[in-house]
Amino acid sequence: MGPRNLDWSARGRARVFALTALGTLACICFAIVFDSYSFEAGHWRWGTDPTNDILIPLLIAPPFFFFMLSKLRELAIAHRELMTVASTDPLTSLLNRRAFTEMVDGYMKRVSQGAAISEGALLVVDVDFFKSVNDRFGHEWGDEALKLIAHSIKGAVRDIDLVGRLGGEEFCIFLPGLDAVSAGGIAERIRATVNGAQFRVASQACPLTVSVGGATFAEPSDFSRLYRCADHWLYFAKQHGRNRVEVRNLGACEQAAADLRYSLH
Repeated sequence: MGPRNLDWSARGRARVFALTALGTLACICFAIVFDSYSFEAGHWRWGTDPTNDILIPLLIAPPFFFFMLSKLRELAIAHRELMTVASTDPLTSLLNRRAFTEMVDGYMKRVSQGAAISEGALLVVDVDFFKSVNDRFGHEWGDEALKLIAHSIKGAVRDIDLVGRLGGEEFCIFLPGLDAVSAGGIAERIRATVNGAQFRVASQACPLTVSVGGATFAEPSDFSRLYRCADHWLYFAKQHGRNRVEVRNLGACEQAAADLRYSLH
């Protein structure tokens, strides 16, 4: 393992060993300097026993620094684990609703400041007839189905895409830097991947399908606005047969909502 592959973060052992060595070297240098300066004469001279200036720090400093830095490493690992627990859905290991929302809004804030690509999409995925899975096989197998769907979604998107479980059988995917055509292609890939997944309870096959609604953007927005649009088209997909994809841009969604309000009046 080369130096580039070592973990130099606060959670890595490489940092503990390196800082222990540096701390010990600093102690040796301090001991030599302190012992070599004559406060009475006001000048430097070689210490009376330079060997002790090296041996004593070598005996005391390494255990001290190693112990303290190891404890700091353990605290960093514990903090990372707590952050992971706080931001992760325990069933699927995807982002939970709060973490997903904050990350999308954080990206959108960078878009508004010109620090991120100003196009992308938000997809909302809902499992079709999921209640029937729970009713037929029980909630334990329903959980297994959700884990399979989560795994299928993760396998259908890019590494940079965000995938979260908003609750129940609803998932959300944020696709930064994609145009409308590419976002629609990923949405269709998600639908097809779930549809082709093999979910069996004992020897009985249980086909799974999802409906996908999506909102694409080419300007700064926020999670709430994108979610409302994507959810609108998800509802449209559910109404028109399920196991299908409906992805539109924000303008089309808001125009459809305006037309609906107008028709109701």
